[in-house]
Amino acid sequence: METKFLITKNSKQNTIIYAAFLIIAVIGILYGNEIKNNFTFLRLWDYKNILILFLGIPFLFLQSKANLPNFVEESIYNKQRFLKPFLIGTLFGILDVIIIKIIMHPEPYTELPPFLQPFPYSFFLYFSGAFEIEVFYRLIPLTLILLLGKWFASGKYFNIFLWTAIVLTSVREPIEQFPNGELWFVIYALLTGFLMNFLQAIYFKNAGFLASITLRLGHYLFWHILLGFYVQYFELQ
Repeated sequence: METKFLITKNSKQNTIIYAAFLIIAVIGILYGNEIKNNFTFLRLWDYKNILILFLGIPFLFLQSKANLPNFVEESIYNKQRFLKPFLIGTLFGILDVIIIKIIMHPEPYTELPPFLQPFPYSFFLYFSGAFEIEVFYRLIPLTLILLLGKWFASGKYFNIFLWTAIVLTSVREPIEQFPNGELWFVIYALLTGFLMNFLQAIYFKNAGFLASITLRLGHYLFWHILLGFYVQYFELQ
């Protein structure tokens, strides 16, 4: 009876947090539509994105069954859930700023490039983008594969399923966003893209969904949001 209560409580917490993230995404849509006439290059979400994210809801109730931590698993310290992944993400973000902006594009931009958006709208867009990526790169595929690993041969090969899932979800983004440019940059982008996703999958398995998205948000904070703020208010003035 106690275990059943804990699972119900964790599922409710997962759902409340997921709903809060959906609300932030909706606010971003409303805000974007309010300011879209002021920016010709504004990237907008629409409500189809929100409907697609509803696909992740059933998996909120399967985290424990897949041997995954719930969003606010009591046995996991916030340092492991938030602080460490955030610091790792910021390192990736700062490195991208140094390589791509400072070294490869030191001259001032004359307009915001496609990977940057006006502040503070950028916060909503990239938070929602990180949320969507973590749902479809981590929450759904890792949960499915690990559930299969628990079922197949009564979990005898669970670790094989686990590491297969970690590697497969780590190569997806670098392949989908295969970079152009000189060979050294292609290698840099592929390696850092794989490594960041690999660490996210590890944190997802050990500390849950919030740890994984926190790592990505640490990266986005520097690479998309703060860099965009700098370009918008310093280079374009």
